Formats: sequence, structure tokens, C-alpha cells
Amino acid sequence: MTTIASHIQLLRKLIETPSVSKEEAATAELIFNYLKEKTEIAPERVANNVWMKNKYFNTNKSTILLNSHHDTVKPNASYTRNPVEATISEEKLFGLGSNDAGGALVCLIETFLNFYHQEDLPFNLIILASAEEEISGANGVELALKYLPKINCGIVGEPTLLKCAIAEKGLMVIDATTHGVAGHAARNEGLNAIDLAMDDLKKITSDLFPKVSDFLGAVKVTVTQINAGTQHNVIPDICHYVIDVRVNELYTLQEAFDILKANLKATLKPRSMRLQSSHIDLKHPLVQSMDDLKIKKYGSPTLSDQALMNFPTIKIGPGDSARSHTADEFIFRDELEEGVKIYTAILQKLIKYYS
Repeated sequence: MTTIASHIQLLRKLIETPSVSKEEAATAELIFNYLKEKTEIAPERVANNVWMKNKYFNTNKSTILLNSHHDTVKPNASYTRNPVEATISEEKLFGLGSNDAGGALVCLIETFLNFYHQEDLPFNLIILASAEEEISGANGVELALKYLPKINCGIVGEPTLLKCAIAEKGLMVIDATTHGVAGHAARNEGLNAIDLAMDDLKKITSDLFPKVSDFLGAVKVTVTQINAGTQHNVIPDICHYVIDVRVNELYTLQEAFDILKANLKATLKPRSMRLQSSHIDLKHPLVQSMDDLKIKKYGSPTLSDQALMNFPTIKIGPGDSARSHTADEFIFRDELEEGVKIYTAILQKLIKYYS
């Protein structure tokens, strides 16, 4: 009978403990107790975020954060399996959160524990299992970082097929409103707010953002919702639409907003400017370690907790982003084994750069 590694057993328990964003208390307790059992020292916790420092933490050393999240989205209606039952079939571990991002989380925890007792590390390690990542919630990593010591750099665990994202697009959602003049549709009167919005849509699809990133490509601006009108014979005086803006590292969200404001007829109101793009210097030891290990680098179009970190980070982990949020989510068992190997290799390379 094949022995199931402890981090895979942990993942199975996490899958079978529901942890939709804002409802992760039970998985936070599970992770807390797991770390305490393995180290005989209680970790720390705020809200549903759990973290622990390595045994020989030294404030005179740089600190590397190992982070992934333990919350999940709600299971969609297309599941054919029980989403909160961890089952293994054909070397796949099925269950909600197995791929995004339970696999990365348990691999990072296992890697942290492997280095936990090492007295001569040239840097500190902190493992952080964060909450509310799927909704970019205020009580997730943003809250936890207020309680942590200074972090010099971090490894964010997400399903990337163990490729390394060294840049990530930021996100801004904007509520836009065009203001026309109401009138009767049968007569040549009024100013149609829909026409004004259509003019804006043409502008949005034009080249407003000429700076293209080598890793993230162009800024992507998409109108995703639109609403106007009360009845068929009335020229609408108001049209509301929503803009999804994905910025590369060459623009801040404020710069992107200012460009749109200067070119569009609508009044614009951003919902948030928290989720900035991220990128890391190619000469940073984290990136040099990727090069040493011949790990492919890329720019990620998807968002993670990197957006809320104000220090250099990379994003890498077992699993495939294409499986995230899909029915019958799964991760391969060999991906989980490889995840620990890669995270361990990265830290071993970093020892060389920090020594």
C-alpha cells in the first residue's frame, strides 16, 4: 500500500473542511494545529490568517515570506463529484481548492517545516496561510502583513505549472456613467446617453495605452456590463457601464484612470485602486534562482495576493491555473511531490545568494 505523504494528507483535510472566502475559520484552525503539532510551538493568527516564523528567526537577517491562501470560491453547479470530498483517482486528487491553491499551500508548508529547525540559514522564513484571497478581502493578506515583521521578498504559491510569474497584471474596476438629455424617440430631440457610451467604447478599443510590457503585454481595457433606458420610446438620459482594466507594470492604476478620464465622455468612479500590478527586478536573487534552476519565467494575466504586497515577489506553484474555479477541480499527486522539490530547490539556491 502506497504511503500518503503528510502534506497530501493535510490537503485532503483542507478539501473536506469548507472554506469559502470569509468562512475560513475551520481551515485556519486546522492549519494552526498542524503547524503546532509539527513544531511543538504555537503559530500566530489574526482573523483567519495563520503564520509562523522559523525556529532561529533573527531580526538582523532578511526575511522571506512563503505565502498561499486557504480560502476557496463557491463550488459551481457543474460539479459531478462532491466538492468537499477528497478523492484520489488515476493519480488525481479531486476536491474544491485542491488546485487553487491548496496544493501550493501544503507544499509551501512542507518546505517551511523542512527548513524550520535549520540553525544556520542566512535568512529568516515566515509561512503565511492567508484568507480572503479569492475576493481580495481586507481581512486577508493585507491585514496579516500589518502584524508581520519587515518582509524583504516573498514566494506566492498559486497554480502555475511550476513556471515562475515575475510580473502580474493589476486590476481596476470602474463604474462609468454617460449623461444625455431625455426626449421622445419619434422626434429629433434629446441626447442619447447610449450614443455617448458608444463613442466611449470606440475610444476604449483604440490605442490609449501604447506602452507594452515584455512580460505582460498591453494594457487590456474591457467593457463588461452596460445598462440604459426605461422604455422603447424614450431617449435615455443615463447610461451606466462597467470597465475592467488590467494594467501592466508600465502604468500605475492612477495613471490608467487619468488616461481614461481624459479621453472618455462618461464620469468615472473606480471601485478600488488597491490591486496594483507587480513586477520584480530581473537581477533579484529570487529571479536568479529561477534562472539557475532553468525554470521558465512569464507574466501572469491573473491576479493574486501579490497585488497587495509592497515587496518583491514571484508567483509559482504546482497545479494549473486553467483548472481553477472549474467543476471537479483536481491536482495530480506527482505535482504535489514536485512542488515540494521545487520550493526546496529555490530556497537552497537562495542560501547561496544570501550567504
